[in-house]
Amino acid sequence: MMDWIWTGLVAASILFGALNGRLAEVSAGALEGAETAVKTCLGLCAGLCLWSGILKLLEAGGASAALGRLLRPLLTRLYPEARMVPEALAALAENMSANLLGLGNAATPAGIRAARALGRGETATDSLCRLVVLNSASIQLIPATVCALRASLGAGSPFDILPAVWLSSLCSAGAGLLAEKLLRRPGR
Repeated sequence: MMDWIWTGLVAASILFGALNGRLAEVSAGALEGAETAVKTCLGLCAGLCLWSGILKLLEAGGASAALGRLLRPLLTRLYPEARMVPEALAALAENMSANLLGLGNAATPAGIRAARALGRGETATDSLCRLVVLNSASIQLIPATVCALRASLGAGSPFDILPAVWLSSLCSAGAGLLAEKLLRRPGR
């Protein structure tokens, strides 16, 4: 569906540019947009590589396992079904750690492993629904991806958004948990 929308937007731009005699400006705008996209992607890749490397160093140094042990009481309370599945707890700890660092891309594989461990065939468990909610509205201590994007676009102080990020991520996670609790099917 999206491919048709994008194709339609490009075709409409070219058509209206040709009708208005501004096809050269449409072409220049497209090239300028492509250049900006490449610069933005390179900036994001640099920040993502840095924080993913830090995450790997934390794993190799045992800090990730220590964080997992530290998060275990919270994780077993949030995901009681994971108490019996050590692989699920490890994946949940890795997912939560990556989300706390603002590394949504690095959190995805661990989230998928945790979802597979928490799921029951075709039925979504309460813990699985809670995982989806908390993974979507994660609390971020260091919004690495956003700060990398801000730095690549020339922000003088890319981390000056931290208080706003902390407040908004706490509010979104709280609202998500509340919605999950209110919308849970009765009798489960």
